[in-house]
Amino acid sequence: MGKLFFLFAVMPIIEIALLIEVGDRIGGWPTIGLVILTAAVGAALVRLQGVATLFQARRKLDSGQVPGQEMLEGLMLAIAGVLLVTPGFVTDAFGLLLVAPVTRPFIARWLLSKLQIQMVQAQQQSYYQRPQRDDEGNTIEGEYEVKGRQQSAPDKLPRD
Repeated sequence: MGKLFFLFAVMPIIEIALLIEVGDRIGGWPTIGLVILTAAVGAALVRLQGVATLFQARRKLDSGQVPGQEMLEGLMLAIAGVLLVTPGFVTDAFGLLLVAPVTRPFIARWLLSKLQIQMVQAQQQSYYQRPQRDDEGNTIEGEYEVKGRQQSAPDKLPRD
């Protein structure tokens, strides 16, 4: 809950304060121009890096490998696109970190390792939380019929 509060309440306040400070230093119109320029450059970078990531994923698929990191990088590029188009300098900085071909693979590997650890923990947790069998001695009666096999002699077990 604290992360969501930071994201939706504190982050816009930081962005507005920074925009006001930059506007005071370089002027209002240059600040607006800078915000538009970063959005345009960011969109172009996301497009270029997205195409490169798509080709990397395609190569991995062609060689029979799962493009897990490339899929995560594609998601990161989508998030970067949203951050870069959102007006503000802090969101632009985070967007550039996600779109830069130098930092994106490191961030993707770190996220993959975190996701793998969480998945292993979730699997272990679900294994240990399975319901235990009922040892109260309850008997359930029923009938069954084997279909699709030839009947074998009563003293012999069917072979599979």
